[in-house]
Amino acid sequence: MSRPTKTAESGKRQHRAFFGRVSGKRLHRGQQVLFETLLPQLQVNLPAEGEIDPTLLFGETAKQRIIEVGYGGGEHLARLAEENPETGFVGCEVFTGSIGKMLQKIAEQDLKNISLFTEDAFRLLQVLPDNSIDGLYLLYPDPWPKSRHHKRRFVSMTTLDEMARIIRPGGFFRFATDIEDYANWTLAHILRHEGFEWPPCPPGSWHIPFSGWQSTRYEQKARREGRNKSFYFTFERKGSKVLA
Repeated sequence: MSRPTKTAESGKRQHRAFFGRVSGKRLHRGQQVLFETLLPQLQVNLPAEGEIDPTLLFGETAKQRIIEVGYGGGEHLARLAEENPETGFVGCEVFTGSIGKMLQKIAEQDLKNISLFTEDAFRLLQVLPDNSIDGLYLLYPDPWPKSRHHKRRFVSMTTLDEMARIIRPGGFFRFATDIEDYANWTLAHILRHEGFEWPPCPPGSWHIPFSGWQSTRYEQKARREGRNKSFYFTFERKGSKVLA
């Protein structure tokens, strides 16, 4: 399996888990039942060694393959899956409460095109083949605002190396945050990385939500708390626009 040329930073830094705790409030009965019955049918299990077969994750007939890292309440992922039944999705989330909410949405909406990965998303990226997905969403990730915690931010040269390897040329990485410092952090990393580019866009257009966007529960909470400005970036994987 080929790997991209590592930058100086990624060669020195090791990946650190981008999350702290993985559980919060106790699951209610309905969610606990789904954990025991539905989750085993949808859960992604990593191979003991080597790459994972993308068709096991996204389905053999999927016309596109999309990953969302940290889907939170699951509103965005469930809506995309419902609107795009011919696209295969993998949702990555470690928090039990969020997984429970996602399972409820999958069951209630009878979604057949979502698989779930319940460990550190970086581990999944590492075992996917080159050019095997069409895009990746990272929406409102934990900003880890304290300087000593910045190493836990999901956006790093290390994760971008893996994303650049698995996203096909011409594919996308979409990132949203309401934290300006994290927006600047992400832009700085993207502009330094040889695998991605930020297509030209009018000044201020990065405050306009993605096409078809519906505000998530987290975004609504941010507005109530006075964080009224978000950043929505679409970065493109460099290279010829050919399917994997």
